[in-house]
Amino acid sequence: MAVGGEGVEKLEDMIVRSAEATSGHVAAAKAAIGAVIFGQDKVVEQTLMTVLCGGHAMLVGLPGLAKTKLVDALGTVLGLDTRRIQFTPDLMPSDIVGSEVLEEGAGGKRGFRFIPGPIFAQLLMADEINRASPRTQSALLQAMQELHVTVAGHRHDVPKPFHVLATQNPIEQEGTYPLPEAQLDRFLMQIDVEYPDRDAERRIVFETTGVEEAKAKPAMTADELIAAQRLVRRLPVGESVVDAILTLVRSARPGPEAGDLGKLISWGPSPRASQALMLVARARALLDGRLAPSIDDVVAMAEPVLKHRMALTFAARADGETLGGVIAKLAARIG
Repeated sequence: MAVGGEGVEKLEDMIVRSAEATSGHVAAAKAAIGAVIFGQDKVVEQTLMTVLCGGHAMLVGLPGLAKTKLVDALGTVLGLDTRRIQFTPDLMPSDIVGSEVLEEGAGGKRGFRFIPGPIFAQLLMADEINRASPRTQSALLQAMQELHVTVAGHRHDVPKPFHVLATQNPIEQEGTYPLPEAQLDRFLMQIDVEYPDRDAERRIVFETTGVEEAKAKPAMTADELIAAQRLVRRLPVGESVVDAILTLVRSARPGPEAGDLGKLISWGPSPRASQALMLVARARALLDGRLAPSIDDVVAMAEPVLKHRMALTFAARADGETLGGVIAKLAARIG
């Protein structure tokens, strides 16, 4: 049955009201996290964007910069079941996904029972993921991509929503197993956690060394988060924004589309980067209270989306070029 002009207007009004309500929930979540995490506004925003897109993020930063506290606060604020795995070289895949144990029932009948591992959480912190062996890393990364694990031939689905926030220490590499590029590509963003500025560190000193420390408070439920994730995928994207995304990602690969910067790039991002940029541009707009993304959103999110999906040539690194610098030059072309 055809919908008349008045019906279309009502439908549009309903969508706008839903978007405004969701935007309010997201803004409240951001404020609630900001009440306990100081001096990391950009990190908080990018982590929230990752979750709004239904993706996973790699947090790269030195110890003591509140990465673990951020994940704990995020779980509380968004109403998610949160767990943490400390990755070590002796960690086995069964320590993550779980295992089957043989049990004997009341009638003497024996059978296997599956005991779920910590991966069956809505928000999982994989602390120092590069310290575990490639086999153990793969057990987690399969679940990130396929949203289920297989144990003894049986499929077990992870909860919904399901998000992994992994951490890496950028300076201590002894005894680590760097993630292969194909596995890094499964992370929506690489979020660099920097030192806070002086004023933020002053606030940290006062707020965290007193008698009472501020605690995160719930601002959303898991169902509201899922509704927000659906809304992100429904936000309209203009042709100019789509063209900017395609131009940026394609110019980040070695070849003629990169122009004079092509000689600096060893390998570049796959179409998965274009998908990620489309999603995070929408999420950034929603976080800012807008109902459609702009080219500025694409430019702002270029580095965290592309940084772990490309590499520079040896000659470029020898000349002092950095990934951040090259991405900034590429983004400036579309900005």
